[in-house]
Amino acid sequence: MKKLIAILFVFSVFFLVGSVKAGFDQYGYNDTARIFNGTGSGWCQGKLEMDKDYCDDYMGIYANDKIVMKWNSAWDACNENYNEENCLGAWTDNEWNGKKLGGSGEVWHYKIIWVGPGAESSPYWKEGGYSIWGGYEVIMDQGTNSEHIHSILHSIPAGYGVH
Repeated sequence: MKKLIAILFVFSVFFLVGSVKAGFDQYGYNDTARIFNGTGSGWCQGKLEMDKDYCDDYMGIYANDKIVMKWNSAWDACNENYNEENCLGAWTDNEWNGKKLGGSGEVWHYKIIWVGPGAESSPYWKEGGYSIWGGYEVIMDQGTNSEHIHSILHSIPAGYGVH
């Protein structure tokens, strides 16, 4: 009986591991690890729901920029089903680096959290940020083009998960 249980356990582990998509895809997405590590062009091409014209128009100067994005499970849940239960605590961290051959020459770092459709009137809103995409707040935005720019150094209180 113990052997049978052990064999079933091993097969179930192999089945589960085999059914999970792991590693980076051709664009730079690793959905299992919730990381994107690629270029502006790869970011756009990897988004199946994005409009091709949007990518062509937007990505021109940023196509070769290096991008590293990270997000949490609540971000994925929120994208799948937008409601407070799924979205509470959702965040993403985006770093764009165009300081490379063929890049835009710009460097930007954004920290974005979900705050709900009320934006500034939401109980999850942090003083000092700005609204984006209707239900999200940028709590940090800094970068360089020809000079170092702090649009938002950080909201108060700073950091993820302190709301």
